[in-house]
Amino acid sequence: MTETPVYEPPKIWTWNKDNGGPFASINRPMAGATHEKDLPVGAHPFQLYSLGTPNGQKVTILLEELLEQGFDGAEYDAWLIRISEGDQFSTGFVEVNPNSKIPALMDCSGPEPVRVFESGAILLHLAEKFSAFLPEHGGARAECLSWLFWQMGSAPYLGGGFGHFYAYAPVKIAYAIDRFAMEVKRQLDVLDRRLAEHPFLAGDEYTIADIAAWPWYGQFVRGKYYGASAEFLQVQEYEHVQRWSAAIAERPAVARGHIVNQTNADTARQVLERHSDADFPEDLRRFRA
Repeated sequence: MTETPVYEPPKIWTWNKDNGGPFASINRPMAGATHEKDLPVGAHPFQLYSLGTPNGQKVTILLEELLEQGFDGAEYDAWLIRISEGDQFSTGFVEVNPNSKIPALMDCSGPEPVRVFESGAILLHLAEKFSAFLPEHGGARAECLSWLFWQMGSAPYLGGGFGHFYAYAPVKIAYAIDRFAMEVKRQLDVLDRRLAEHPFLAGDEYTIADIAAWPWYGQFVRGKYYGASAEFLQVQEYEHVQRWSAAIAERPAVARGHIVNQTNADTARQVLERHSDADFPEDLRRFRA
């Protein structure tokens, strides 16, 4: 059996552009724009610049949920940001999100445009603006926000940790895979125990905590990510997470929101850019002829 060479860190780290696996082209050790390009602007109150990753899906699901509830003021244009092509490093995008990550939102509903970046901040901004999917006060609000921020802090271990080393890293490292597999199973157990006692993360009501967690954990336990990882981690054991995931997947707004700015899905079931309800496949539209 060949032993893995022991890596000794140098005294000073230097950037090796060729050592990043499939994401080498989108990661770099500095911020800022690489090229001049303005962002497109549509006619609706909200301008979303995103991609149909789990983080991007959070925002399009919430916007579709708001529209489903009759909040016409939540109409939005969703513009596709192809991160593999470096769209997130344009001057226009960096002005909206200096961190060069999707999603990024311009709220043009008021007298002055307001930028909002980081998916959790966008969910909170929209929920507060429309007084929807977020309890107004007391323990219910605190519970919702606690689970929202739990997701924001935990998901990097699922995606950037387990997902990266299990599915994308140029070499398989047993220690890294074992370390993050253990953590993801612990997180799934946290969710399963909570959902054994309540139908949704914040309690009896569906909130932005569920909207934040479902694209990551709900889709993961349905076998949507990282090859054979669902079998590898035996996700069927988490019966309450499975129940919760299936229930949310049945929501019409979720069915729409999770295919917006999607580039990896079946071509017939993806919406590269969303500017109106008519952009969806006919069976998913809110208003059918």
